[in-house]
Amino acid sequence: MARCEECGKGTQFGRSIQHKHGGKWYRRAHKTNRVFKANVHRQLVFKNGESVRMHICTRCLRTLAKRAAAT
Repeated sequence: MARCEECGKGTQFGRSIQHKHGGKWYRRAHKTNRVFKANVHRQLVFKNGESVRMHICTRCLRTLAKRAAAT
């Protein structure tokens, strides 16, 4: 469900790095995999003159509000 229906933004993967970044190999910080999930909400949005309930990320919500205020 964590995918925006407007822009397609979804889950991304990265690495979690602890505090110590350098040093010899036995002192180096561990890097573990982690997930960055999109901030997706189920929202009622006006699209093409009709109201549609869709999963949309907060960035797209802000952009839609900005476009609505400009018109």
